[in-house]
Amino acid sequence: MPLQHDIASIRKNYSRQALTEESVSNDPLDQFKVWLNEAIHSEVLEPTALVLSTVSADCRPSSRVVLLKEVSSEGFVFFTNYESRKGQEMAERPYGSMTFFWAELERQVRIEGTIEKVAPEVSDVYFHSRPRGSQIGAWASPQSREINNREELEQAEAKYEQDFASLDVVPRPQHWGGYVLKPERIEFWQGRPNRLHDRIVFEQADTRWNRKRLAP
Repeated sequence: MPLQHDIASIRKNYSRQALTEESVSNDPLDQFKVWLNEAIHSEVLEPTALVLSTVSADCRPSSRVVLLKEVSSEGFVFFTNYESRKGQEMAERPYGSMTFFWAELERQVRIEGTIEKVAPEVSDVYFHSRPRGSQIGAWASPQSREINNREELEQAEAKYEQDFASLDVVPRPQHWGGYVLKPERIEFWQGRPNRLHDRIVFEQADTRWNRKRLAP
């Protein structure tokens, strides 16, 4: 089926804001928090959504959208099934990248670094903050594995709802929990007119960050 539009002719001239050396924070984590707060206050669609990219043992990349749940001095925290495809890839190669794109603000942030699991107690706290239905879903879904049909998933959900019906607190599955991406490189991109975008990148050097401007 052919596309109904000439996608090569689709273009937007960005002009909302600028990113200068004078305006950017010296700490990229602080700068990220400023931009995330502005994205939330501007009511952009899914401000905490990011594209997480990982690499398999045979060097094949894969990407998917997950939700950011915490930003700390340690890094960027998200939660998922440890046995999923991304979980397996992070176990094989504990590196990854995150990409945030806030179209309404004409902004992008790219983050690269190492990935490791958060402490079990951190995963416990977040798991029990989720709606009970989402907790049951973490038990019911064998994430990334092939299933025969939708009914198989719904039957698993019903089974775990019954199994945990008498419990006030659903236990966290051992195959589900959090990861933290510890950044080594963070790039801030602000759309500008005529494709001459602002790009400022921070790269970690020992305990400090080096800042550079990149050509668009």
